[in-house]
Amino acid sequence: MAVLTSSPLFLREPEIRRGVELLYFGYSNLIRSIDERLADQGLGRAHHRALYFIARQPDLTVSALLRLLGITKQSLGRVITELSDRGLLESRTGLVDRRQRLLRLTPAGRALEVELFQEMREKVSAAYQAAGREAVGGFWQVLEGLVPESERDMVAALARG
Repeated sequence: MAVLTSSPLFLREPEIRRGVELLYFGYSNLIRSIDERLADQGLGRAHHRALYFIARQPDLTVSALLRLLGITKQSLGRVITELSDRGLLESRTGLVDRRQRLLRLTPAGRALEVELFQEMREKVSAAYQAAGREAVGGFWQVLEGLVPESERDMVAALARG
């Protein structure tokens, strides 16, 4: 792909549209093969996002996962049930608060999440390498700017692990 620079007036509509289009097509390409693999198993993007975030934070509470995914409790309930029924997810009662449900991937769930992440990792790593270190930092800044202020602490906590 040719290297394109933005206009000095980078906030004009054509530049903003270009950025939106690149986000759309880049994201679509990133997850297309993952969508196909999930569909073969009768799973979708919500399942993938749940697998991803539970892998990042074992023993994640249902309420924390709800905040991360931004979906309804009913939708998340379906996702959790389907992942549990397939032996990919286990739930247990909280140690301190017995009302909490703590979510953790089973070995099969971890294996699936690692497999799916590896596909994304290869694509993102190649794009990062082609763009260079300075571009990656700038890309992160733009994406962080798209995150609502009310959600930035949650995103920062993920970065800290």
